[in-house]
Amino acid sequence: MTKTPYEPFNPDSLGDINFLDRRVQNCPYHAYQKLRDEAPVWQDPLTGFYVISRFEDLRGALLDPAKFGNSMQGGQNGRDRLNAERAQRMRTLYEEKGWLPAPTLAGRDDPNHKQMRAMFNEAFRPKKINAMDPFVRDTAYKLIDKFVDTGRCDWVKEFAVPLPLIVIGAQVGVPEDDIWQIKAWTDAWVQRLGMMQTEEEERWSVEMEIEAQHYFQPIFERLRNEPDDSLLSDMVNRVIPEWDRPLNDNELHAEMMADTFVGGSETTTNAIAYGVKLLIENPEVWTQLKSDPEQYLRTFCEEVLRLEGPVQGLFRIAVEDIEIQGTTIPAGSMINVRYAAANRDEREFECPEQIDLEREKPGRHLAFGSGIHHCLGAPLARRELYWSFRALVDRIESLDFIEGANTFEQAPSFSLRALQELHIEFSPIAVENRIDPAKLSTKSKEETPNG
Repeated sequence: MTKTPYEPFNPDSLGDINFLDRRVQNCPYHAYQKLRDEAPVWQDPLTGFYVISRFEDLRGALLDPAKFGNSMQGGQNGRDRLNAERAQRMRTLYEEKGWLPAPTLAGRDDPNHKQMRAMFNEAFRPKKINAMDPFVRDTAYKLIDKFVDTGRCDWVKEFAVPLPLIVIGAQVGVPEDDIWQIKAWTDAWVQRLGMMQTEEEERWSVEMEIEAQHYFQPIFERLRNEPDDSLLSDMVNRVIPEWDRPLNDNELHAEMMADTFVGGSETTTNAIAYGVKLLIENPEVWTQLKSDPEQYLRTFCEEVLRLEGPVQGLFRIAVEDIEIQGTTIPAGSMINVRYAAANRDEREFECPEQIDLEREKPGRHLAFGSGIHHCLGAPLARRELYWSFRALVDRIESLDFIEGANTFEQAPSFSLRALQELHIEFSPIAVENRIDPAKLSTKSKEETPNG
């Protein structure tokens, strides 16, 4: 088995921790341990953000939106606060060439958040997820069957990227042939979210998003005139009762990029990629999983989310002065709720660094957040993970990294964790021994949410 080519970054002091440092991003877990042990509420000297890293503290923050708000003051998010003048130049570019995105669902507080979320709750209710399950299953097997007999692939490009994009594209009525163009737009959006771009690079990201806006705008206008039964038609036309109107163009463009395509594909892609990396690094887990996928597969999906959370952390605003672990966070401060640090907290999880397919309450992690902002797409993401790994188990006997082909470098980002490629080789199961996916039950057995 190939080892990762870089040395894990182990900070000697808190001063060595910098989440904009590629060494930390490639392996942040020693830094998280140091923060949990020595500074569970830590003010990052570079950004000024307060970082919360222990499970109970972080979960308490997520469950208390009255103190930990989501509405960015003055329209500013974490990136904007690092350079307000540059942020204004980006807003001007949107206004001149496209549509300035309104606050997304994740950037709103109640009652405004509750009113908008009700629209999306309808789209992701259990009955609809169950109805989508056969399509998710069939898409997973169709993708893996394209390359399984070659004995090797780039798992990210050939499976992890297209699966959730095809699924969410079908939900909103986007042609499958357009998914790679949409991927280019979401990549640009995600790079900007990562807060590590030069101003020239950020301008490119904004212009890519504006290009996406001009792709979707005619679709919005068509659906206003000719509604259909797609999720996108519902987004375009549904009147939000408390607002007495549907979403406007600025709101629709924000939701299309942030909550629909990025939220509905990017994070799932990253979890699917990391799941395979973890299976290769832990061959005993692969053996156990193959021995009884019905028993172990759902827990494996939860362990992937816990150990390699695609969203490392997001932001909240201190609505008032808040004291946690003896540290006072002043009102108005930006707070980085570091989900991935909390998900390896030994105060909450026994042997947190290990995959445990017998773990009790495997869904008790914060990969999807918690409280009123718990990810509404979590049920669909879980089904996508389930069928991805089920197709892998059903089609492949053994697997490994291709020697010398992987760097395991992360895409640079303050907030997300994403493998850029994953080259693997494998022994496919003989054709005559392969399971027909049509004979597999698609009845969802959803894990209990985090609560």
